[in-house]
Amino acid sequence: MPSAWLASSPDALTLTQVILAMLVLGSGVGMLLKRLVAKGRPHAVIDNIVIRVQAWWVIAGLLGVAFLAGEWGVYLLFGAAALLALREYMSAGVARLFDAGRLVRGMTLCVLGMSFAPALLTLELPGHAGRGGFLLMFLLLVTQMSDVFQFIWGKLCGRHALAPRISPSKTQEGLLGGVLSASALGAALAWMTPFSPLQAALMALGVALLGVAGGLLLSAEKRRRGIKDWGTLVSGHGGVLDRLDSLCLSAPGFYAALWLGWG
Repeated sequence: MPSAWLASSPDALTLTQVILAMLVLGSGVGMLLKRLVAKGRPHAVIDNIVIRVQAWWVIAGLLGVAFLAGEWGVYLLFGAAALLALREYMSAGVARLFDAGRLVRGMTLCVLGMSFAPALLTLELPGHAGRGGFLLMFLLLVTQMSDVFQFIWGKLCGRHALAPRISPSKTQEGLLGGVLSASALGAALAWMTPFSPLQAALMALGVALLGVAGGLLLSAEKRRRGIKDWGTLVSGHGGVLDRLDSLCLSAPGFYAALWLGWG
């Protein structure tokens, strides 16, 4: 079955061009930094940026294939990602033979929480019917770019730790710059949503803050287990759960806001 949102060209083509432009820009900036700043030598921060952008090309490709395959392609992709994340949650760190509490927490965060993201495809909002794919992409772009913006702002002007015992690399300046930048991005993406630019900015702000909360929640669990990353599957990012932790709370929050405010 073709994905309904792909039928709403030229918006789908515009969104594809925007994502490609962002990826090309990221790759270009990484190459320039490697050449001009690192002088071709190893550089921890710049090398990490380059690896992250390369991983984003792969992630964007998987999303593109899933959307082209139709709604079930998106469901299968997120289902596989949720199961991989659950596997990481259950096995990372010291694992008991069977831990019912860990299983319940993992199912709630990794499966139930993330399931609200593809569920956006089923929302039929007044005046926005058949465009659930755009709502999903709005959520993904805001949450993931919020992480990128926080990383950049933190490296540029981070001085004060946000939660040193939980996530030593996060700073208050990075948080502020990241969520405000994500809000500006949300306003710029208002054209593909049922929101006005102001509503889109406020929605993006809420999504970004919930994403930070989800990331800190799972970071606290990592620290409790004495591990740095949930896995190694996603180059430059850690495990699948390291990349998707911001969706655990933001996806259900975004779905609930849409259902209550626009449903």
